[in-house]
Amino acid sequence: MLASPETLSQNHLMKMGYARISTDDQNLDLQRRALRRAGCEKIFEDHVSGVSAKRPGLDEALAQCGADDVLVVWKLDQLGRSLSHLITVVQELGDKGCGFQSLSENIDTTTAGGLLVFHLVDSLAKFERALIANRTKAGLAAARMRGVRIGRRKAMNAEQVRHARALLEAGERPADIARTLQVGRSTLYRALDVQHTGKGQAT
Repeated sequence: MLASPETLSQNHLMKMGYARISTDDQNLDLQRRALRRAGCEKIFEDHVSGVSAKRPGLDEALAQCGADDVLVVWKLDQLGRSLSHLITVVQELGDKGCGFQSLSENIDTTTAGGLLVFHLVDSLAKFERALIANRTKAGLAAARMRGVRIGRRKAMNAEQVRHARALLEAGERPADIARTLQVGRSTLYRALDVQHTGKGQAT
């Protein structure tokens, strides 16, 4: 859960900044200046894309951020890979008694207003996930009512399977049967439900 403003002291122990760029032709100067102006004593940095799961700089910032400290970013998209990841990180900070600030969006969870904003964002994210799940279920149900078959299409039809069995019983090698029917050997084995040796012979 997010730390309430009452649990954070008026004089925070430390403000820590986190900055990230995704490409080599970008630089961190703008973010660094903004974070220093905001009073950050330490700045942790990553040079990774927004979708990358590996962020050693962020991991170190989260590890060092203690009770009453505040993690500061220039923009929200510097912190989270996605909305759900962003909320998870901020909640992790809250569990440790840390605050969070985003300078561009003017979000500050050390204030009552900033905390309310993040609770609303969290609720909207959960609502969106529920809507997507409900739409998916409704779409599948409607498709079934129309007679649409749901699931993976079989790689071999019944006629091909019968043909393959006949060739197998006639002594044809599975590899040759697969080549004749233009399917992969693993597909053929699954369709015929047979075991095979390392040489590709059915047993």
